[in-house]
Formats: sequence, C-alpha cells, structure tokens
Amino acid sequence: MSGPELATERLLLRRWRKDDREAFAALNADARVMEHFPGCLSSVQSRDLLGRIEQHFERHGFGLWALERRDVPGAIGFTGLSVPDFEAAFMPCVEIGWRLAFEHWGRGYASEAARAAVDFAFAELGLPQLVSFTVPANARSLAVMRRLGMRLDDPRGFEHPALPPGHALRRHLLFRLARPDPGAVH
Repeated sequence: MSGPELATERLLLRRWRKDDREAFAALNADARVMEHFPGCLSSVQSRDLLGRIEQHFERHGFGLWALERRDVPGAIGFTGLSVPDFEAAFMPCVEIGWRLAFEHWGRGYASEAARAAVDFAFAELGLPQLVSFTVPANARSLAVMRRLGMRLDDPRGFEHPALPPGHALRRHLLFRLARPDPGAVH
C-alpha cells in the first residue's frame, strides 16, 4: 500500500524518497527543532525513524508524510497521522503531528499541512477523532493545535510513559479534535 499524497495551495504531503534522508537527518539534529524532545537524533536514529515511518505507511495506509513546498522541491519537514506505540489511558488513538525545519517556521506551513491531514483523517479514513500532544512549554505546537480547533482534554495533562519519572519533559498536554457531525446545523 503506497498511501495517498495530499496537496494544499502551497504544500505537498507525500511519501518519503531516498533523497529526503539528508534533510530528515538535519531536521532531527537541529537543537531548535528538537527543543521539546528528549534530545536530537543522530543520523542513524533518523534513518531508523524513517524506516519506522515507512513501516507505518505499509501497515496503516497513512503516516507522517514528507512535507514539501510546491514551488521548491525537497522535504522541509513532516506532517501527518500516526498510531502511537505506547500505552496510555487515551489509547487507542490516531495522533496528528508535525515537525518543520527551523528556516520554515512562522509561515503557517504546519497549520496548512495539518488541516490537509485532518481533512484526510475525517473524510477519507472516517476516523472519529484525532489527538495531539506535547509538553506545556511548546507554545508553537500548542498554537497549531488551537488553530485546528483542537480542545485541551485535561489541564493536568498526562505523564508520557516513554520518559522516566521525574524527566523534565514527561508531563504532556493532550488535545482532541472530533470529526464534525455532517448533520449538525452551523
């Protein structure tokens, strides 16, 4: 299963290519981009992550698409849907997520691409809801979640089980977005 490509006015969400590997590794090695994660990734860790992303596409028919500007070829990050692989009270779920190269921040690309992924999740996959989560200090991602219309699930958040107790990034905020009711009057 190859998985669909999505397009917006300025962006293309597509499957990964071999020539994206260097940009993907640079993205994951940038301390500014990875500020709200446990650490930067080595090139080997990025390669392994890309392999897991590809396996996810094959297993589910969707995943974290390479994000490319339509006017300039080459991956600038990713946006898409994933099934988290840890146990939490809100599982099972599908998460929407994004990560962009620093030089592309502040242009609305994350929100634009995420809207395309949301539309795909609800219209094509028929998912009942999406979740997204991050640490409370990640103001940029929280702003994208709010622009998508996502709502904070519980202000206390949850303890991310992939991080050890006491870790500075363990507390996460969970946001949800329900599929719109097609019969609802606006």
